[in-house]
Amino acid sequence: MARIAVDLTALRASRDLRLLTIGQACSSLGTQAALVAIPYQVYVLTDSAFLVGLTGAVELLPLVLGSLIGGAYADRVDRRKIMLWAQAVEALVAIALAVVTTVGEPHVAIIFILAAMLAGSGSVANVTRSAAVPALAGDYLRSALAINFSVSSLSAVVGPGLAGLVIAGAGLQVLYVAVAVSFVVMVALILPIRPLRPVPREGAEPHEPIHRSILEGLGFVRSNRALMGSFVIDIAAMAFGMPRALFAVLSLTVFDAGAAGTGLLYASVSAGAVLAAVTTGWLEHARWLGRITIVAVVVWGVAIAAAGLAGSLWVAAVLLAIAGAADSVSAVCRSVINQTVTPERMRGRMSSVFMLVVQSGPRLGDVESGVAASIMPVGAAVSVGGLACLVAVGLTVLAYPQLAAYDGHEDQLALAEAGAASSP
Repeated sequence: MARIAVDLTALRASRDLRLLTIGQACSSLGTQAALVAIPYQVYVLTDSAFLVGLTGAVELLPLVLGSLIGGAYADRVDRRKIMLWAQAVEALVAIALAVVTTVGEPHVAIIFILAAMLAGSGSVANVTRSAAVPALAGDYLRSALAINFSVSSLSAVVGPGLAGLVIAGAGLQVLYVAVAVSFVVMVALILPIRPLRPVPREGAEPHEPIHRSILEGLGFVRSNRALMGSFVIDIAAMAFGMPRALFAVLSLTVFDAGAAGTGLLYASVSAGAVLAAVTTGWLEHARWLGRITIVAVVVWGVAIAAAGLAGSLWVAAVLLAIAGAADSVSAVCRSVINQTVTPERMRGRMSSVFMLVVQSGPRLGDVESGVAASIMPVGAAVSVGGLACLVAVGLTVLAYPQLAAYDGHEDQLALAEAGAASSP
């Protein structure tokens, strides 16, 4: 069982990582709750599905800017301070949402502005926290990253459910206050953590222009072929094989299962991801993480393609759970590869690109699914997306052979030697 269950060694070894992980759990629950509350409030205020969809578009630019700028500053400023400020802004925005909701029916433009601010500050916090984990994990990087992903996956399952219960029982105002409290708890837990000052590059300007810093980060990502391969294969999986935009259509028109069926399809992916995330102990000593990533994405594509052909809701749910589990394994492997090949001084900017890939992939998948479903039956659209994912994986393996050749043992040894050389 020790080789199956997620390895908790990193939490036992580092008090600061424990504090950050507990804070992440609280903050992630708040973020997931807000992702439910804001679209719900927009629809209640406007009765417009178009404006609900526009909420995502309003949040996109702050997400991009927050990731890129936050990643650049995370490599030049104490990461602990950035997390404190970003979480404090998130708490203030949540309080503002509670206030405007309590006072009366706010104009939807106010909700859009606050949603954009929450998305931007949240992306800064996420990028900086991701960059901070390796420094706090020390020699237990794989364990820390698996725990980090497990917490995120659990929050994605629990948060929306709790949000729905709170909205139904106590109202949006109470939920927004609870969201603010979750961010305040994160601030309180970050305060005792030691400073996380960046490691400057030898001979670099102490305060180079921010745009040059961002470009340097993008150049590093582009130059590392294994790193680029891990990003491209994730985009392929999500852009072609993520059919979440069609779950409601599948439930209503194919399985005749209504809202309950829609919820089951969404929950199946998350449930599979959680189950896999908490059983990733076997990855702790895995060597060929790139190959495991490729196999996991192939399993994802096959499961999605089969789900489109499923004749019953429950068969589709099981296949989507398998897909979610495969995605979870892929995510843990890719996180280890990304953080291991990236020097400490570049981790903020690499994390910003990683966040952009994670956030943009599913949105591209929504577009692909919608277009495919407009020209063919919805089940066929899901299956075609899964098959297209498999083709894209094949092309990615050919274009980036360094991903399959990635040797985790060699990079772990190099990382350990670099850490020993930098120790006083």
